[in-house]
Amino acid sequence: MIMRIFDTHAHYNDDRFNDYEGGMDKAIRDSYQSGVCGFINCGTDPDSSLCSIEIAKCYENAYAAVGIHPEACEDLNDTMNESLDKITSLLSDPKVVAIGEIGLEYHWDIDRRLQHKFFKEQLEIAKKHDKPVIVHDREAHGPVLEMIKSYPGVIGVMHGYSGSAEMVREFTRLGWYIAFGGPVTYKNAEKVREACRAVPLDRILIETDCPYLPPVPHRGEINLSKNMKYTLDAMAQARGEDKEALAQAMLENTKRLFGIDF
Repeated sequence: MIMRIFDTHAHYNDDRFNDYEGGMDKAIRDSYQSGVCGFINCGTDPDSSLCSIEIAKCYENAYAAVGIHPEACEDLNDTMNESLDKITSLLSDPKVVAIGEIGLEYHWDIDRRLQHKFFKEQLEIAKKHDKPVIVHDREAHGPVLEMIKSYPGVIGVMHGYSGSAEMVREFTRLGWYIAFGGPVTYKNAEKVREACRAVPLDRILIETDCPYLPPVPHRGEINLSKNMKYTLDAMAQARGEDKEALAQAMLENTKRLFGIDF
């Protein structure tokens, strides 16, 4: 079996790739040469969403997600309707497979009422246009779950999952997917590995969130998709599964959720 790994969450437009030798293009090509078969580049506001589409057009099996991240909400408050209209207008591009990265961020002091408004409006867009969503959830597990429950026709993925194993079961009962990245390799992340074990095989995904959250042994470095091999090893070990079979299952899950085929 030829093992193929698909990165369901990347940010190759991030300025940190300016510090990678050869830049963003080299980081992507290095990853493809290491067994990565594709990626989804996620937007965080209208401009980065448009950039994600342009990046996706340049690489094989590359796709884009468009959306407004909770950390961008305050900056876009005065132009909320215009910004949401821009996100909606991008959905017609064939490279766009999801709305994201959207959600709630409770770690930082960001207007929570405003976050909820942006999150709700983008779930409405997802419902209207029948698009999956990629959800950011930091220290807001309960509110995110309640928001998702109010949109039973919308499904998506909990990106960079950091919640409990018990809440995994809540999300997956609703038909949602759960994605894990570099933190599953961290020494003190047993809670993440416990959650990883709780995800049904047909609902688990892998990601990087690059250039952030590199796995061991690359902590402190710029993360890129080729580092998923370490994350895959840790996920397979935590679940007691064959890594090639797990990689294949996650690839099939990716295709099913995002409606892509290659």
